[in-house]
Amino acid sequence: MKTFKSIFEKYNWDEIQSKIYKTTSNDVERTLAKTKYNLDDFLILISPIAQNYLEPMAQKCHEITKKRFGKTIQMYAPLYLSNECQNICTYCGFSLDNKIKRKTLSDSEIKLEVEALKNAGFDHVLLVTGEANYTVNINYFLNAIDLIRKDFSIISVEVQPLSTEDYQRLHEAGVYSVLVYQETYHQEVYKKYHTKGKKSNFDYRLETPDRIGTAGIHKIGLGVLLGLEDWRTDSFFNALHLDYLQKKYWQTKYSVSFPRLRPAEGIIEPNFIMDDKDLTQLICAYRLWNEDLEISISTRENEKFRNNIIPIGVTSMSAGSKTNPGGYVVDPQSLEQFEISDERSPEEISKIIKNAGYEPVWKDWDKAYS
Repeated sequence: MKTFKSIFEKYNWDEIQSKIYKTTSNDVERTLAKTKYNLDDFLILISPIAQNYLEPMAQKCHEITKKRFGKTIQMYAPLYLSNECQNICTYCGFSLDNKIKRKTLSDSEIKLEVEALKNAGFDHVLLVTGEANYTVNINYFLNAIDLIRKDFSIISVEVQPLSTEDYQRLHEAGVYSVLVYQETYHQEVYKKYHTKGKKSNFDYRLETPDRIGTAGIHKIGLGVLLGLEDWRTDSFFNALHLDYLQKKYWQTKYSVSFPRLRPAEGIIEPNFIMDDKDLTQLICAYRLWNEDLEISISTRENEKFRNNIIPIGVTSMSAGSKTNPGGYVVDPQSLEQFEISDERSPEEISKIIKNAGYEPVWKDWDKAYS
């Protein structure tokens, strides 16, 4: 089966990076005069010089997002099931070489965490685990989904890459979306960050969204870990990946997330600093390039940024997140994957969204209509 790898291999990291940084003001102005954008335009919109045009970009994004999604923000919460992991990754608190207490939630503990999320109003949950195939595997996922299926209208997962057959089993079990991050598309340095474990296989991870698409999952979420390598070049390749997927698996929805490196146990410092203005530019570039793309902002980001980004292009936000297994009620002191920045409660975030003139949507759709 032809996969994204065949497209990816036609591009060179250094050549794309050079094009981005050679962009001129005239290139940006010609691009902003358009009404439809392609990947070449996206490359221009993420260039350093395009940051001088952030205000008109943001205004156009606001209008596009309002037209396509209305004045709504989808609400979701992550539910970390396990911090066990067999990979050694230099940037993650769950890395195998971090000598910390490992925890995987039992059935009864999952139910307690779910109760806390339901009491907070959530109807969309994102199940997250480390990558430990012997303990948190497809059977564990299916059991957890069976336990919580009646409690949530939307169940998403962010777990280790799986086979097409396993993604089909998740689809049949009621999973709505799968998130998978390449972390970086810079193949030459990928191994430096992923030194041991299945995640060190660049190609297997690269082809994961193809397996998800083949399995018929409703939505695929992509992203890169912003701070590992040059965020502009990485983001171009992420957009290239999305462009390929949308053309091949055209019945599937797509989303993009923006994880920036945050403090965590035993991780490296970011190699490339991405400030709030940079992230605003990237969000605008994605929205101008792709009107249908869902854009998600997590509690990694600070309060001020999350408040101000609401009207620009975001369609979903997490709130009150805990990034450790059992973090809501069962074991609040277990190790976090990363520190969150916005610690406000779901109720507080809901009020902020309403005060901005938007509606927080806790339930997007009902199973009766699926």
